[in-house]
Amino acid sequence: QVQLVESGGGLVQAGDSLRLSCAASGRTFSNIAMGWFRQAPGKEREFVAGITWSGDSIYYADSVKGRFTISRDNAKNTVYLQMNYLKTEDTAVYYCAAKSTFILTNPAAYDYWGQGTQVAVSS
Repeated sequence: QVQLVESGGGLVQAGDSLRLSCAASGRTFSNIAMGWFRQAPGKEREFVAGITWSGDSIYYADSVKGRFTISRDNAKNTVYLQMNYLKTEDTAVYYCAAKSTFILTNPAAYDYWGQGTQVAVSS
């Protein structure tokens, strides 16, 4: 089992930045790919960014490329999502998720999920 706890959400204005954190605990963190997803009201959960255990593979949704950066600190079992130049359309509940080995963009492929953290961007 892997337990995931997100933090760092909040209410900001368009153009501001936020950094989300996802702390993992439980089974060994090795060879675990981590993903960030988001879900806005009335919409499906969508992939935002993913990173492999080694950090050598990173993927971003087109909507966040150039603005968001995913990173991980394996010594701290923590994954981060640095979000810059936030837009109102980034408003959503952000979730981190874990699965073995490879990054996939389908949320159904992930085995473990955090409880989510709300990000609200005002104009």
